[in-house]
Amino acid sequence: MKLYNLFYLLIIVVVCSCKKDKPEPTAPPVTPATPMLRIKIKTDSTQARLDNFGNPSTVPSGNGAVSPIFYKISAHYIELAPNQFTQLGAGAILYDGVKTTVGGSSAIDFSQAIVVGPNELFLSIPLSSIPAGSYEWARVSLTYQNYDIPFKAYGYNLNGRIASFVGFNDYITTFLINQETMTVNANKLQGFWAFETDDSQLPFQVPVQSGQSAGTTVVNPINASSPVPPGSCVVTGQFASPFVVTGSETSDINLTISLSTNKSFEWSDAAGNNIFEPADGDTIVDMGLRGMIPIIE
Repeated sequence: MKLYNLFYLLIIVVVCSCKKDKPEPTAPPVTPATPMLRIKIKTDSTQARLDNFGNPSTVPSGNGAVSPIFYKISAHYIELAPNQFTQLGAGAILYDGVKTTVGGSSAIDFSQAIVVGPNELFLSIPLSSIPAGSYEWARVSLTYQNYDIPFKAYGYNLNGRIASFVGFNDYITTFLINQETMTVNANKLQGFWAFETDDSQLPFQVPVQSGQSAGTTVVNPINASSPVPPGSCVVTGQFASPFVVTGSETSDINLTISLSTNKSFEWSDAAGNNIFEPADGDTIVDMGLRGMIPIIE
């Protein structure tokens, strides 16, 4: 009996010794997060309505206009400019979208465009990739807008969804307007649009319409010193105070591109009633954004 107890005690000592010798698990090393510039795009129907040169703009006599309800938006170029004399392309280019020549001339490849909803994150880039410096202006070239507008046709007050391509040139395969998908497989210059009617109130279906707008407003308050090419849709806006990048940032910075949609959808108003009536001769005149304010948050 004594031998048995001694043997049992010996086993316990050996087991405990093995447990003591087992190394304790260690947590993996923590890698410091890379500080990022987080860019989002928002739309604001209360923001100032400007003309091509950044001056306050009213709707011309004979035209009608509304502030659309936005669902999607896209940009294909973002640049920071140190001052008003910095020429397009000479600043810090944060993003330059994919282009293609499949449709002939060089065009934005819409199939690879980043398309987001208003206030959603559009792009996130390391702050370390931005040259240290002070930046007074931001330039953003818009590609695509998707929004609702009210209109009247067939005696009904209706809503329509517009897919609007405002980039300098877009190679488009297919795209979804609202419920309907349209196939193009070609290049389309700035101002191409497709219009889908919400015909749930109607006793018949309305086919998708498409066309080309007469013009696109592109706001650039520093046009005299830093012009942008016609048809480029490079909207320019000034920071409230210069955006300074030191190169030693330790936390994320948020950049919001606030776009004015104040009566940005404009048409020739045959009846003079400020109601878009495409079946009665009203035609789209302008789909350009009406100003841009870059905001550091």
